[in-house]
Amino acid sequence: MAAATQQMSSLPSGFRICTTAPDILYLPELVFGGLVWILVASTLITPNNPQGWVMFVSVFCFVMTFLWLIIFACGGHKNSSAWATADFIYHLIAVIFYLSASVILANVTIGMKDSASLKYYQIDIAAVVFSYIATLLYFIHCILSAVRWKSF
Repeated sequence: MAAATQQMSSLPSGFRICTTAPDILYLPELVFGGLVWILVASTLITPNNPQGWVMFVSVFCFVMTFLWLIIFACGGHKNSSAWATADFIYHLIAVIFYLSASVILANVTIGMKDSASLKYYQIDIAAVVFSYIATLLYFIHCILSAVRWKSF
């Protein structure tokens, strides 16, 4: 009976996801990921290919995090250990994606310092800052998900 109680507390559902770690990080991940998406979309997209990767990562992680939040909020995970594993793997992939996108975005921003208008340069700087914040949030979520997965 104690094991069943521990499983219930390992994967919360409903509004409890807004009060437990690491699930409380879903909302900040959505906010900062959405800001990256909006800021990169509002800048002058040069060069196209690296900025395209940043857009893909921010949109992909935003949509997947929103779906993940809905699945956990509706209780669709049924408290199985497979969902704890999938949560850890998804956030690990998100960290790798966001870290690569953040580095690329910072490199593109440094490169456009002299060639772009001040407005686009400042927007790109804000996008870089929010991208690294999103990376940090996904990293913390990944670590806490790994701890939860190991204790499951």
